[in-house]
Amino acid sequence: MSHSDDRQADRGPLTQPVSMSGTSAPSELRIVDSSELLAGHSSLLIRHLGELYRLQTTRQGKLILTK
Repeated sequence: MSHSDDRQADRGPLTQPVSMSGTSAPSELRIVDSSELLAGHSSLLIRHLGELYRLQTTRQGKLILTK
């Protein structure tokens, strides 16, 4: 995603359908802004199938998901 795409997503609602034609993914996927998920924190825990995962930001602004 380019920087202009990032800015476009910032202007939209929290979640937006996105067409992913030509992939095996569903025809529409939700986009959730990471700032909404993290809500001012640098990490959060996600429970998935009974396991806990940590989503965190790096100093470079990247996201890491670890178990």
